[in-house]
Amino acid sequence: MKAIILAAGYATRLRPLTDSIAKPLLPVGGRPMIDWIWDKVREVDDVDAVHVVTNARYAGDFERWAEERDGAVVHDDGTSSNEDRLGAIGDIAFVLDRAAIDDDVLVIAGDNLFDFSLAEYVAFGRSNGVASCVAVHDVGDREVAKRMGVVALDADDRITALVEKPDDPPSTLISTATYLVHRAHVPLIGRYLGEGNPPDPPGRFFAWLHTREPVYGYRFGGEWLDIGNPEELLEADNRLRARLGLPQRAEYTLSLQS
Repeated sequence: MKAIILAAGYATRLRPLTDSIAKPLLPVGGRPMIDWIWDKVREVDDVDAVHVVTNARYAGDFERWAEERDGAVVHDDGTSSNEDRLGAIGDIAFVLDRAAIDDDVLVIAGDNLFDFSLAEYVAFGRSNGVASCVAVHDVGDREVAKRMGVVALDADDRITALVEKPDDPPSTLISTATYLVHRAHVPLIGRYLGEGNPPDPPGRFFAWLHTREPVYGYRFGGEWLDIGNPEELLEADNRLRARLGLPQRAEYTLSLQS
């Protein structure tokens, strides 16, 4: 199994912080955001390589980060601005082609923090045979769900509907940016893009895929943090600082991270 961490976005809502630092490298709880994801990925014994896809602006920073992490491979997608980005699905396809991946693939957004075990998630996904999987979470708030991909599951937790950013969400069960793509479905990413479908956000591929192949939803509880704006960044920082016994902060800054 291969893992892909998506880190090629430009995080414009977090400027000026992200003018010089990639969002996944911003510290939360005193550590780079991507370190929390790295720890989770290393729980999965079958993962033998972790591919981090980024852009030309931040590639050097991620390469330095990867030097101390065995099995990490950094890919520069060649883009340099928010206007020419490949999009998350485009970046997945880029890594699949560049690394010649023909394997199950675990895909995680570099700003997606969670408590659940990725090892248990992978075991659930594989228990369903030739099927892909999406981690799903009940956010309990329809206003929040409007900004997400809303999911419907059948009695066996197979996805029956996935709608990105609905105006009137039928529920508060949403897809999160942690995906397991079965190796039999990996070639369909190229087909999806070849048909001219949107390259972003990643949930659009699974909205397309579930109408063609089995895709299951892995329900998880506990803490989940999706960091998209300064308020969410501060909240994530303080939640993780509380977990580590560090003092809370009224404002997010890059100084005094301990």
